[in-house]
Amino acid sequence: MSGADARTTAGTAASAPTRPTFVIAAHNEERIIGACLNALLRQDVCGDQIIVVANGCRDRTAEVAQSYGVTVIDRPAPGKAGALNAGDAVASSYPRVYLDADIVPPDDAIARLVAALDRTPQALAVVPRRRLNTAGRPWPVRAYFSINERLPAFRDGLFGRGMIVVSEAGRSRFGAFPALVADDLFLDSQFEPAEKAEVSEVAVLVEAPYKTRDLMNRLVRVRRGNAEMRAAAATGQIALAVRPTDRWAWLRVALPHPRLWPGAVAYFSITMVAARRARQTASAGAGWGQDTSTRERAPALAHGISP
Repeated sequence: MSGADARTTAGTAASAPTRPTFVIAAHNEERIIGACLNALLRQDVCGDQIIVVANGCRDRTAEVAQSYGVTVIDRPAPGKAGALNAGDAVASSYPRVYLDADIVPPDDAIARLVAALDRTPQALAVVPRRRLNTAGRPWPVRAYFSINERLPAFRDGLFGRGMIVVSEAGRSRFGAFPALVADDLFLDSQFEPAEKAEVSEVAVLVEAPYKTRDLMNRLVRVRRGNAEMRAAAATGQIALAVRPTDRWAWLRVALPHPRLWPGAVAYFSITMVAARRARQTASAGAGWGQDTSTRERAPALAHGISP
């Protein structure tokens, strides 16, 4: 079916979410953006549905993305919130899919996620199930994720997958993304529990950092970003009821399972150090916080990139 035919068919069923637009914020992703775009284009997605916002890049991210026939916005300034807003400014259809450049959607993922959004009237945002890859990582990283992957927040929240599908009604809940790091938490806070859903039959692979140092850096960024978001909500800078921190979820997860206790010790230690460093680190609202270890080891699947 051509793009024009698809739009005509959509006109006969106005309530059916069709022809999603993908907004991909990309910062120095030349080695992995190709795998992401290839996966989308294999799934009945046209290039004009994909918007890659390359921002603050010092590599060939924009050039590689352009070679796939997608819309590319090349911004000199880094910052994920600004990138998402730039993509939204030129996006023209719904549902809106916010996708990280290092996520490779599995076959039929888009159709399944859009169908799930369509068949669940109260759902305004859906996410896939996440599947963590910790193979070959050092013990502290594997131990940390042995607890993290079981936390209830990753079953009923929109974060941690690198992919969020939002309906038109859901996107109308807010204007621009605020200049804060925690974009996933911002989106999660827009919706009541009944308005968001995990589509368990679709799983995306999320790569764990290869180095404990990179895990720590990522957690510092997340902690700082979440704290900024909650502070902005508390002071009225953003009109949101942000999900509160569940400080003891890790303990409730580990206590019934003695085999998880060593992992719980590592989890607690790493999160406490990250929390302390986050408080000591100057705010970087537009910061990226990218995990370089997974990029360095990613296969060079993009056009013209040598392994």
